[in-house]
Amino acid sequence: MESNLKFNEITSIIIGCAMKIHTYFGTGFSEKIYQRSMVEELLRHGLKCSTEVEKKIFYENVWVGNKRLDLIVEEVVLVELKAISELNKFCYNQVINYLKVFGLEVGLLINFGRESLEFKRLVNYKKSAKSFPNQ
Repeated sequence: MESNLKFNEITSIIIGCAMKIHTYFGTGFSEKIYQRSMVEELLRHGLKCSTEVEKKIFYENVWVGNKRLDLIVEEVVLVELKAISELNKFCYNQVINYLKVFGLEVGLLINFGRESLEFKRLVNYKKSAKSFPNQ
């Protein structure tokens, strides 16, 4: 089921929730604390979210393992949470690869580990090149 909200509306709400949580807690907590707080805040904004979503990974149609995703919001936006001192290329590649492997179009990488909240919106361009009713 696709969301009635557009991706940019959903991501704006998610980023606003993350900013509120970062202002409240600051840095120094585990990803799990930020994740649970994100769920509470997203629900208050009327967004549906799922945590620790387990997805199967396939290589050429053969199951090779599973991966748990931090958050999926409105069934269309992947949210990868971090609580580290600095985002690196691995963090960005991780989200881009998850988008490709799991067929999602938009992802947010959010880092609570710095004095100022860091976030980056990432797009699976192969997926977004197709026609979607909500975009």
